[in-house]
Formats: sequence, structure tokens, C-alpha cells
Amino acid sequence: PRGGDIREGDVVVDAGMTLGPAQIGALAASGIAEVVCSALPRVAVLATGSELRSAGEALAAGQIYESNRAMLAATLARIGADVEVLPVVEDEEVAHRAAIARGLETDVLVTSGGVSMGEHDLVRRVESELGVREIFWGVAVKPGKPLSFGARDGALVFGLPGNPVSSLVGALVFVATGLRALQGAADARPRYAQGLTAAALRRNEHRDEFVRAVRVDQGDGMVLEAISGQESHMIVRAAVADSLVHVPRGEGELPAGSLVRFLALD
Repeated sequence: PRGGDIREGDVVVDAGMTLGPAQIGALAASGIAEVVCSALPRVAVLATGSELRSAGEALAAGQIYESNRAMLAATLARIGADVEVLPVVEDEEVAHRAAIARGLETDVLVTSGGVSMGEHDLVRRVESELGVREIFWGVAVKPGKPLSFGARDGALVFGLPGNPVSSLVGALVFVATGLRALQGAADARPRYAQGLTAAALRRNEHRDEFVRAVRVDQGDGMVLEAISGQESHMIVRAAVADSLVHVPRGEGELPAGSLVRFLALD
């Protein structure tokens, strides 16, 4: 016997488990000095758009502050990634080509903006010309429908919409799943918890929806209160939310008190 409650032949830590303080302590107590772990994936985060300016700069007509890179970098680092934030790229083909080629040198490239069908949406075409095989484009999710996913030589490529809340949903539902899979997680799927709706939530007939909400501990259960302002560009309103409630597609509404799944934002 080693480590008190450990017997010879016991599995101390299952394959695919994240090593936290308890797991590390158990390994040490078992006399195990080394384990095989996956390296943190190297992730490049790139935002596109000639209208984007950095915080602190003066805005001219038609310009907005760029917020997605910092938001995505923080989100993906917390999930488990070595994140490199690339400079914003303007809506010009040569600039796109150089920036995307740089991002493809990492394990995962995450772009924000430029994945729809507009005149300045260059990302998917340039990626294709650089050898990225697009696996899908467009998901039945609100917010975040124009999301793309592809691969090149083992590198994963996620194209997220430019609207900030759409980018956040895409990162938590799709990019996070890819990162966990790269790290060998036994279950890489989004990590939902459960709670009850405080009020009725209307369902979308064609798309699953993620509603920003605040959790309220009622003592006998967690209640989720949807915040006002659910449009996909309203990232400032989203700052008060701590949860994304999954509302499955369908007709009618979910009544108040319905059991739902949610992703924690804190």
C-alpha cells in the first residue's frame, strides 16, 4: 500500500482528467513523480475590420472599439490555451493573407469577423486559398449563426462572427470543445449546469438560443433571470450576466420554472 488509502494496482487519475490540486496531491501521495500530460494548445486570436480601433484611441465616424480579442483571449486562456493576440487586420486581401498565414502557424486559429457574405468578408476565401479545408459554415445557434470551422495540416481553424456576444457564444460552445479535445479530455463537450427559469422564455423555431442571465440562489435551487438587451452586439449589457441559458429550438415558450441547462460565465 502507498499513500494511505491507495492500494497496489489502483488507478490514481483516469486518462483524460484535468489535473487539479486534489489529483496532483493524489499522485504525489502514491509516489508518482511524473505523468504524461497534453501541452496547452497554442492559439492565435485575430480580429478583422477596418472600422476597429483600440481602446483609448479617438473614434472617427463609422469606427468602433475592438473588444473581441481581449474577451476571447481571456476566455480561451481560462479553458486552457497558450494564447497569442495578433494585431487587428484591415479589410484588405493582402493584409488578410499575411495575418491568417501567421495564425496558421499555431495549433488553433480563432478569427473574429469577416465570415459572413458581405463585400468585406474575406476570411473564408483567403483561408481556402491558404489550404484550409472548411468542414462547416453556419450553425443553428442564436447568437452566432455565421460560424465556420476548418482544418489545415492538423491546425484547427474557427471563424467567429464579429458581434461580441456571438463571438463569446462561439468560443464557449465550439472553440472550447476543440481545445479540450486537443488536450485529451475524456469528455470535451460544453460543461453545462442546471437551473430553473425565473420567467417564461420564448423559443426560436429554427435555432437553439443562448440567453444571457443572472443566477440567483434560492436556497432550494438555482434560478436564472434573463437580463434585458439580448442583441448580439450588446456586450456591455452582457457584463452583468454570469450565465448563458440554453433554450432549445421549438415552438412556443419555456414556462417559468422550467429546468434548463446553462454555461457559467464566471
